[in-house]
Amino acid sequence: MNRASQYVLEFALIAAVMLISVLGFWDIYFGADADSQPHHHLHLATDFMWMGVLLTQLTLIATRNYAIHRKVGLAVLVAGPLLVATTAMLSVHSAHKGVVSGEGDFLIVQNVMVTLELGLLIFLAFLLKHRRKLHGYLLLSTLILFMGIALFFALISFVPQFRIEGPETFYRFQTAAITGQVTCLAVGLLFFIKDRRNGWPFLAAGSCFFLNEGIRSLLARFGLIDPLTELVGSMSQPLTFAASFALLFSLLAGTALPAARRARAV
Repeated sequence: MNRASQYVLEFALIAAVMLISVLGFWDIYFGADADSQPHHHLHLATDFMWMGVLLTQLTLIATRNYAIHRKVGLAVLVAGPLLVATTAMLSVHSAHKGVVSGEGDFLIVQNVMVTLELGLLIFLAFLLKHRRKLHGYLLLSTLILFMGIALFFALISFVPQFRIEGPETFYRFQTAAITGQVTCLAVGLLFFIKDRRNGWPFLAAGSCFFLNEGIRSLLARFGLIDPLTELVGSMSQPLTFAASFALLFSLLAGTALPAARRARAV
C-alpha cells in the first residue's frame, strides 16, 4: 500500500479547511461591501501559515522524511504561539468593536474559548510529543476549530438558505452556527472512528463549539455576556498579543527544547 494513502483523510481535511477558509474570508476581500483591514490580513496570513506548516509536516511523514520533519517541527515553537496570540488579539478587537458600537459581540464566547482551546491543543501536542501519532493528531485537530468559524461565515455568504436579508432572517445566524457545529462534530467523529486510541483530539475539537455554546447560554442566563464583552474589549490588543505569545512559547519551549538539545548531544 502506498504510504501516502494512509493519510488520505488527513490531507482531505487540510484541503477542505483551506477551501472553507478562502470562502469564509471571501466577502471581506471581494464581496460587495468588501472592507479588509490590517487585522484581517494578519488573521489570514497566520491561518494559512499554520495550515502550510501542518501540510508540510504531514507530507514529510507520508514520505518518511523524518529528519526534516523534526527540524521543521521546531517552527511550530513560533508558529503556534503566533497563531494563538493573533487569535487572542482578534478576540479583543472584536469585543472592543462590539462595545464601541453598542451592538455587543455575539461571538464573544466562541472567540475567547476557541483561543483557549487552540492553545491547549497545541500545548498538549508538545506535552505528549513522545506519542507520535497522538502528537500529530493534536496538531491536526486544531483545523477543526478553524473549520467551524470559517464554515459559519462561508454559509451566510454563499448559501441562500443561510443569507441574512433583513431582521426577519436574523435567525439564520443561529441556523448557520448549528450547521457548522454539527459538521465539525461529524468530522471529529469520523477521525475518532478511524483511530479510537489516538483520534480523540478530533472528537474533542469537534465538540468544542457545543461546549462553548453551553457556556454562552449559562453566561447569558446570569447576565454575564455584556460584562465579559466589556472586560475583553477593555484589554490592550498589543499587550494581549505579547502576553499570549510569551506564555505559549514558554510552555512549548519547556517541553520541546530540552529534547532538541539531547538529540544534538547524541
